[in-house]
This record gives sequence, structure tokens and C-alpha cells, in this order.
Amino acid sequence: MGAIAERVSAESITGDAGGLARALAQHGVGYGDRVAVMLPNCAEYLVAGRACARLSALLVPVNSHLKTDEVAWILEDSQAKVLLTDGEVAPPPGCVVVRPGTRADGGDADLPDVEELPSPAFMFYTSGTTGRPKGVVHGGRPTAERQQQVQDMLKVLWGFTPDDVYLLCGPAYHAGPGGYAFSTLYNGGDVVVMPSWDAREFLRLVDEEHVTTSFMTPAHFIRILEVPEDERVKFDLSSLRLIIHGGAPCPVPVKERIIDVLAPGEVHELYGASEGGATRITPDEWRAHPGSVGTPWPGTEILIVGEDGELLPAGQDGVVYIRPPGGLRFEYHNDAQKTDDAWRDDAFTVGDIGHLDADGYLYITDRVSDMVLWGGVNVYPREIEEVLHAHPDVVDCAVFGIPDDRYGEVLKAVVETRTPVDADALRAHVRERLADYKVPSVVEFVDELPRDPNGKVLKRLLK
Repeated sequence: MGAIAERVSAESITGDAGGLARALAQHGVGYGDRVAVMLPNCAEYLVAGRACARLSALLVPVNSHLKTDEVAWILEDSQAKVLLTDGEVAPPPGCVVVRPGTRADGGDADLPDVEELPSPAFMFYTSGTTGRPKGVVHGGRPTAERQQQVQDMLKVLWGFTPDDVYLLCGPAYHAGPGGYAFSTLYNGGDVVVMPSWDAREFLRLVDEEHVTTSFMTPAHFIRILEVPEDERVKFDLSSLRLIIHGGAPCPVPVKERIIDVLAPGEVHELYGASEGGATRITPDEWRAHPGSVGTPWPGTEILIVGEDGELLPAGQDGVVYIRPPGGLRFEYHNDAQKTDDAWRDDAFTVGDIGHLDADGYLYITDRVSDMVLWGGVNVYPREIEEVLHAHPDVVDCAVFGIPDDRYGEVLKAVVETRTPVDADALRAHVRERLADYKVPSVVEFVDELPRDPNGKVLKRLLK
């Protein structure tokens, strides 16, 4: 399990999902209960999701790279009845460990009398960049009607069909890669499960499995672009029709190149979070609005709110609020204060800063937590990162603030390069394009930037 890529269809896992559902039911799992799943990318992950849907239970994805205390927090906070894992974990009281491959014989009559969900309902835990991770619960307990609405929306957005072959190349426990794998199965397509990321293996699987769709991050794009062109062109990528990307801002130079490399597949960008989706942008729209994350999903509105709570006009940066369709709401499990802080009437924020242009396209400037205050001036690191990425020798970079006695904070850039580059040359590159106060005072070079499994640079480790 998990050693080589596996191809999965809804039909191929039906029997296993039913057997696992009966085993979970024997441990008391039923409607609205939580089942934590801590597994690497493997077919069993999809089996677990299907079993939860059979029981109308909530699937709680757990990052398989977490340490003991972090896992314990999620299990206790979520009140999971079962942890499905292949690792050695001591569960809290009231939680039972079930191993992959566990099955119970019987039929549907042995399952609880609940309405089966069309696709699993999730309780994702946020990344916890500002404290303990919190579970995101949508609309209270799961219902078949709500899950159907979600799947119908995703089908309209992305045109899923039974002919699709989705390549799961990111971590299944993440909302993007894992969520779209289940959506593909729901719509009758197949999922090719990639155990771990490798750029050449991605290209090979697209070629050999005739992959049509995938969810990726800019980190994936960067590694694909590092494969020499004379090697990349040996793989047939003509089956691709759609690449959805999100999870982290994509530098403009990287986006420009990957659109051509992954053609004829269209590279669509998604902006959203575990709390809810917000915008999308097609390649043609992005070329007309480079750097934008697009326009709202059907029925969704984007609001830009200033420091005094006023709505800001086009072109002005403020906090990005998302008004979901139909009054849909979420809450942070066991944290009423965090829930209240996120919502402003019927719109919520995850703390991003950005603006709308005159055509209604959204641009994300930065996270509130990433903003640097230099001598009383707000500086947004993403702007500097975009400029650094445009340098031909820069592979990746991260910019953040460090304490300074005179200015409060100054900028530091940690840079990964293809070939050795002089720090002064990089500063000159930035100075040519941005104001002097946006030029990093400190430049450090590393072989590879630290990232979490979702592809996000771990700035807190760099700091």
C-alpha cells in the first residue's frame, strides 16, 4: 500500500468501503460522528471517505507528518470515535484505532439506518499558523442535500465527467487534492493515487494513465519546470484538459511558463480555503489580468473592507471578505470567539489582504500575518517575492520581516537559486522595480526552502 501509484474507481472500492463502514459501525460510528484518517496517499484513503459517506459520518483528515502531541490535539478536539491509520498512535479515551484493511462481513442491513451522503463530508483542521489548529465545520451535521449542492457546484465550475482521470499528486488530507479526488469519483471518473510527489513521476503518470485533471500548487509547477525541456517533451501530456491550482500564491513568471508546459491542459487558479471557495480564473483571463486570482464563483460575492469597517472601492487594499451563496455558514469547532471574529454579518475572512480591479478581478496582496511594518509603512512581502521570482536565476524565495531597532522591522529574503548569485545583484534587481524601502536589507541563500506537505513555504521556521 502506498509504494506505487494505484488507479481507483468508485466501483473498485465499493466492496471495501462497505466492509469498512460495517467495521466502523461496530465501533459506534453513525450519523454526524467523526472518523479521523491519518494515512499517506493510498487507495485506502478513498475507501475511508466512501465508508464515512455510507454512515453519514464526518471525515477528519489528519496530516500524516504531524507529531504525537499535534495528532493528540486534533483527536481530542474533534472528538473522533475512530482513528484509521497505519502508524503507531496512542489515541485519547473514547477513540479507537482501526487499521487499514479492516473489514466486517455483512450487508447494508448491518449498517445504521441513515441517509447515505453522495460524497464524504469533511471536518478540515486549519494550518494553525496563529495558534492551535481549529476544525472547520460547514452547516452543522452533514446532510445529503448539502453534499449534493457542493458536488453540483463543483461540477458546474470544473465540468467533471465520467471520462475524467484525476491524478492525486498532493496530500489527500488537504482540502484541494483530496477533495477533488472524491469529486471525481462521485462523478464517475477514475483517480490515480500518487504516493509521493516527484516531477518526473507526475509526467510519466499523465502520459501512461492518460490523466485529464489534477490539483496542484506552485511548488509542483516549480519542480516540473526544473525538469530539462529535452526530457519533458518526451512525455505525452495531450490528455490533460484541466489543472486546478491553489494553496499558495503563484509567482507570475512561474504561471506564465507552466501554462505553456502543461498545454493543452488549461491551468485554472482557485482562491479559497477550508472555510470556503471564493474565486477562479482561466488562463485567458489571467493573461488579461496577470497576478489576479479571478472573479467570484456563481452566487458568491467578494468584499474589500477597510480598517474602519467601510467597503473600499476598486484599487484599494483591504481585508478580503467572502459572502458565500445561499447563506451558507461554517464555524470553528469549539471556538465561538474565532468564529465570531471570522464573520462580518453574512461574509467571512481568512485574513487575506487584497483589492478588486475595475473589472471585478481579485488580487491577493498578502496575509495580515505576513505584513511588515517598516518605519510606519505597510510592506507586503508577496510584492517583493514576485519581483525576485522574475530574476532568471531564482528558483524560489520567501520574504518576511525581522526586528530592527531603527525601523521596527526590515525585510529579509531567503532565496533558492539555480546558479550562484550575488546578494547585491538581487537587491539591485529589486531596486530597479520597487521603492527603496522594499529592497531586502538581508539576503540569505539556501539549497531548498522548507515547505509543509501542501507546498506552502514555512516562513515561521525561517523566522
